Amino acid sequence: MWSADTQKDEASGINSFREKGVPLIINGKEEPGSSTFDVVSPYTNKLCWTAASATTKDAIRAVEAAEAAFISWSQTKPTVRRDILLKAADILESRLEQNAEIMRTEMGADVGTSQGFVIPLSIRMLRDIAGRITSICGSVPVVELEGQNAIVYKEPMGVILGIVPWNAPYVFGIRSAACALAAGNTTILKSSELSPGCYCAVGRAFEDAGLPPGCLNVLSCPPQDAPAIVNAMIEHPAVRKVNFTGSTSTGRKIAKSCGENLKPCLMELGGKNSAIVCADADLGTAVKEILAGAFINSGQICMSTDRIIVHSAIAPAFMAALKEVLASNADTTSLPPTLVTAASKARVQNLISSALSSGATFLHGSSETYTSPTVDESQSVRFAPAILDNVKEDMSVWKDEAFASLAACMIVRDDEEAVKVANRGGYGLSAAIFTENLRKGLALARKLESGAVHINSMTVHDEPVLPHGGVKNSGWGRFNGKEGLEEFLVTKSVTWQD
Repeated sequence: MWSADTQKDEASGINSFREKGVPLIINGKEEPGSSTFDVVSPYTNKLCWTAASATTKDAIRAVEAAEAAFISWSQTKPTVRRDILLKAADILESRLEQNAEIMRTEMGADVGTSQGFVIPLSIRMLRDIAGRITSICGSVPVVELEGQNAIVYKEPMGVILGIVPWNAPYVFGIRSAACALAAGNTTILKSSELSPGCYCAVGRAFEDAGLPPGCLNVLSCPPQDAPAIVNAMIEHPAVRKVNFTGSTSTGRKIAKSCGENLKPCLMELGGKNSAIVCADADLGTAVKEILAGAFINSGQICMSTDRIIVHSAIAPAFMAALKEVLASNADTTSLPPTLVTAASKARVQNLISSALSSGATFLHGSSETYTSPTVDESQSVRFAPAILDNVKEDMSVWKDEAFASLAACMIVRDDEEAVKVANRGGYGLSAAIFTENLRKGLALARKLESGAVHINSMTVHDEPVLPHGGVKNSGWGRFNGKEGLEEFLVTKSVTWQD
């Protein structure tokens, strides 16, 4: 039976995008925009819907709406903010299936990833962030001078600009918007042009939860317009901080603009993540976790396992076990995984071609799997998983983020060499170590230059209580947990004489 709430959810979900397109959300109102751009589904390689294209004037209006809303939202009691965020989580949960369908349509995720992983994780994150709001507090340090006292306040910063990618949109939308809102800030989400519907769905959930107008604004635009729109917002005096999740190359440009405008920024950038297989590793665990880390969400995760570094003593057994598992799981009746765009597939094909021409070989997969697709390219964008062997450190496939179901193997003499190889290359987001000796695993983890290290589990690991972020070319700052909330607060010291 359809209730009024069900009808409302259907009207505000995927059907509305097909009928009316994806709107902008500015100051609590949905707007069609002065123009639109096409959103193409990788499932069909055809138009799924259009999205409103924001202008720089729209962006300034969104900042001004957030600036006006900040006055009252920053003074809202913590329990009120908490309850709104919790209600938004309940709404997202009630719309799980339709929101997962939006994600699948826009970026080609499978049911397990969209409905069983990304959206449930975003809901857990939102509830965790909501639960931390009432714990925000300052301190009362004892200062040196007799008769003088002090209080250290934790206060909201102002308007926060969040720039978010396409590959796990609900997670990125929640952690960017909810952390800012929880701390008493207002915010603008500049969504990816590849998944604007997902970010609109996040904005609608907060609206329906009772978030006041202007506190969360959602903008979309085609990629050619993004630099002008983003820079206009960064330059606006009301924007006090920027958070960005995306590629390292784009992150450099945004960080440069932030630096020129003296705006702090939180950067969660790319990763080239290594899994180290020690001589004493449990082969069953290592193979299972490495394959999951490499292939989940078609490898389109910043924490995906790109590089497999294997101790020479265990290399033959590991390679045999890897091939055995891949062969046993082979499914010739199913289509290969989907990549987000044809351009993404072409880039990955070039990585493989270049590696093969320089001496790499296929450990799994073949030239046919990526040069002669089994499906019509006009109907979908597919890429069969592949693992390369005999790879060298100077190859692009070893140095550059693949963002596909592609990994490369290298054999090393010992654990020390494994750590050196893992640390080379500039990135430092996530890593994995496989060993049955926990003491050794912890010692190696201390040596790895990475924001996270997971012993005997895959490199893909993100949960609400663990701070998430990288080092080196993978960025700085942290989302999630206490550290994530602190990113959106400013510290103020106040002293007085008795």
